[in-house]
Amino acid sequence: MHIKILGTGCTRCKTLEKLVNEVIAENNLNAEVSKVEDIVQIMNYGIFATPGLVVDEEVLLSGRLPSKNEIVKLLTTKAYG
Repeated sequence: MHIKILGTGCTRCKTLEKLVNEVIAENNLNAEVSKVEDIVQIMNYGIFATPGLVVDEEVLLSGRLPSKNEIVKLLTTKAYG
């Protein structure tokens, strides 16, 4: 699974990246995380408010910081179908 955190470096974007990495570690998910900070690349995903969470090129959320439990649900659903 390839996860992208979309954001220009704001506090919420950094928090999302931290939470995603925690969820991956705690749930033993096989995932690679990258950060996209270029505004043009972010806009190419159709996201106009950050942070954004993209898993396997599918935008799962944008414009808000989800709870850790929501991230667990999103990532485990993607990982285990």
